[in-house]
Formats: sequence, C-alpha cells, structure tokens
Amino acid sequence: MGRDIQAVKISGEERRVYGDKLRRSLDVLARMLRDRMFEDSPSQVGLEIELNLVDGQMAPSMRNAQVLDAVIDPDWETELGQFNVEINVPPRQLAGNVLPELEQQLRGSLNAADQKARGTGTRLIMVGILPTLGEQHISASTLSSNARYRMLNDQILAARGEDMRIQIDGAEQLLTYADSITPEAACTSVQLHIQVGPDAFASYWNAAQAIAGVQVALAANSPFLFGRQLWHETRITLFQQATDTRPDQLKRQGVRPRVWFGERWITSVLDLFEENVEFFPALLPICDDEDPLAALERGAIPQLGEMSLHNGTVYRWNRPVYAAVGGRPHLRVENRVLPAGPSVADVMANAAFYYGLLRALAESQDPVWTQMPFATAAGNLRDAARYGLDARLFWPQVGEVPAAELVVHHLLPLAREGLRRWDVSQESADRLLGIIEQRCRTGQTGAAWQIGTVAALTRRGADRQQALSLMTERYIEHMHTNMPVHTWSMT
Repeated sequence: MGRDIQAVKISGEERRVYGDKLRRSLDVLARMLRDRMFEDSPSQVGLEIELNLVDGQMAPSMRNAQVLDAVIDPDWETELGQFNVEINVPPRQLAGNVLPELEQQLRGSLNAADQKARGTGTRLIMVGILPTLGEQHISASTLSSNARYRMLNDQILAARGEDMRIQIDGAEQLLTYADSITPEAACTSVQLHIQVGPDAFASYWNAAQAIAGVQVALAANSPFLFGRQLWHETRITLFQQATDTRPDQLKRQGVRPRVWFGERWITSVLDLFEENVEFFPALLPICDDEDPLAALERGAIPQLGEMSLHNGTVYRWNRPVYAAVGGRPHLRVENRVLPAGPSVADVMANAAFYYGLLRALAESQDPVWTQMPFATAAGNLRDAARYGLDARLFWPQVGEVPAAELVVHHLLPLAREGLRRWDVSQESADRLLGIIEQRCRTGQTGAAWQIGTVAALTRRGADRQQALSLMTERYIEHMHTNMPVHTWSMT
C-alpha cells in the first residue's frame, strides 16, 4: 500500500532539499535504534492481497473506481491498473486459531466484495497474472486515476529515457515494448507482513531472503502473459523489467535495478535503508512539513515520511518497513515474492509455511545464511520463478535437489516447529501445512493447473485465446470453492 500524493512538478532545489531531509531521516532512525525506542514483539502479522477484475467474457475490466464505490470498505483500495484492486487485512497476533479465523474473515470479505462488484459487471480473481491480459490492455490510459501512479510513471520513464523493453524467454518467447509502467499492474501479489524487533530484524530478513526461492517454487501462479506461456512465475521477471529505470548503458555499468533482491546478508535494518539512499535516486521527492530531529527532541515519534516514501519506490522482494502507530515506532519485514491465489486456503497455507519456517530459521543456532552464498539464494529465486516445483534448489547440508523434495523432507518439519513456537494451534498448522505437502506430492501449483488446463482445452479444439478465457472462468469457479489448487481437476 503506497502513500497518496498530489500532482506536482519537482524543481532541482526541491530535489536537493528532499535529499538533505532523507539523510537526516536516516540519522534519526539510527539514533532511535541506538536508544532502543522500538516495540520488540515479533508476533504481529498482516497481509495485503492484490486482485484482478474481469468482465463477463473474462477480459480485464477497467472499472476499479466503480467497484470500490460499490464495495464501500476502507480495507479496499485502488492499485496501479484500472483492472486492479487491493485488500489490506489489519494486523493481529500470530497465535492460537488466528490463521483459520483470518481465512474465514478473508473469504467473507472477498465474497462480499465480489457480490457487489457483480453489480458493475465485474468479477474478482486472485491470480499472479491475469491469463487473459493482452498488450492492448497495457497503456498509460489504463493507469488508475491516482496522482501518485501518474507521477511515478512519469519519473520512471524520464529516468529511463526510452520505452520499456520486456523480453522473456520461457516455454514460449515474448518481446514487446511499453510506453508506460502499466505492465507492472499485471503483477498481482500477496504481501505478508511480520513485525520484528530491531535486534532480531537482520535474522528475520536474512531468513526471508534465504527461502524466497522455495516460496516461489511452491506458489507459482503466473504462467501466461499476453497470450504466451512463459515462466511458471512470470511475475518475478516482468515486475523487474516493467519498473526498470535503467537503459542498457546503465545496466552494463552495474547500476542496480529498482526491483532488487539485494546483494548481501545484513547485520542491521539500517543497512537496507542506507542502501536505498546510496544506490537509488528519488522518484517521488515530496517533502513533509515534519522536522524529524525536532520531533524526536521534543519527545514525539517522527513519521520519517521522506524515508518511507523513498523506501516504497525501491521494490525489494523483502522490504523493510518503518511505521509509527499509536505513538510507538515499529519495524516490519514485508515479504513480496508470492503471487495472489489460487484460493484463500492456498494463500493461508503459503502464509503458514512462511511464518513457521521464518521463525525456525531466524532463531536457529546455525543460521542458514552463514552457509549459503547470497548469490545462491538469488539464483534459487530465479530458477524457482522459471520452473516452479520442477526447479532444483540449493540448500545447505542438502545440496541441489528438486524443490518439492526439499520442502517435504527438510523444510516442512522446520515450518511445523516454527508454528509451534508461535503457539499456533496444532489443528490449523496440520491442515495448512498438509496443503503444502500435498501440493508438493501432486506437483500441482496454480501455474501447473493453468498450463495443464489450457493444454487440455487446446487438444479439444480451442485456440489459445479461447482456452485462456475458458480456463480463467474455471479458475474463478474453483477459487470460490476454497478447495486447494492441488485438488482442482483439469477436465
């Protein structure tokens, strides 16, 4: 969820002032960390889900404004494209039966919103990339009417100086160009948040980085883009290319992409915020009225608005988040690698696996990140995005093994132990981790189901576009049963 801004023009002087204030915010954050001003409980969790909108023919529906007017719920808001919306689930303690309770609440919210959206001729779908999305749906004219998105679009294109080039070699090939950042809107995800104390932050972030590839292999749900079958989780490479401010010359010079896995394990949350300022020019240099140092010295908790706004334009797959709520500052790890869907049950199973494994690894006496080169973790993510559960992933003391084997035989027991430490009920842990196990044993992720269903429809005489539309319709029907994707039939 980003911060709304007013449409403005930015002068060179304003950029200088913003840069000064950004560095001052870092100094204030460092002081707050030294003075141990942060909440230390790591058990608050929350999530956001981005969704797509379709019409009666399963084509993208450019009606998010009308849908939100119909839904009338502050938990729902616009996203980048007119065919996107997002739901934000308030944070809560991770303990007891919170996961099944969250699943029930989320299903209720999605069903209610879908029912109201039907009055506008629109349906909601949780999927990593909408299978029926075509190049004709991606242009500046289909950006949501939000000044932040328009300014972000203008700033990224100005920094790049040329159209976006999107090239993906997968099962099929795609080469296309875009004159806006709207292709980013094709990438709809689940973002998992966990509140972490400063002393534990580095361990939790490092652990999240180490398992990013495993998460994507398990949850892959984005195999089609613009009518072509590409990667199992095409969203990963599309998102990087669709927001890339670097022309080819800067890529060759080693300038870092704004969608960034990172390049090292960290020892403090400050490492990440400092890298953001050091490596990435500001895209939205908008200053608040607050003087963060003056606020701190009078006993208030600074909002650090400039730092947070800049942080929101550096698209790390595991993003650090600073926030001040109820007069207390806290830190969160925002995990951004997962696609939306397929069902709410699958989303909650992915969340249970992540939260459990994260805690087990973060508290390990023999940290996984001390045994794995950072570049290997990045390679795991890339391979998982390309091949899904067919990927071979590296894990310390195990070597390179198929993703499903790694999860079933090595990581699920750790995830189960982590959920026990969170005091999550055994019944809910068994159910949700059982979904993960069966997905591994059947090999049927959302991506695998989409690919197999389209292949079956094609064999029966449908052309690619017809097959994608029919598959999307079936996907929505299955999604509403809340049965896990590994149980979905392809016939």
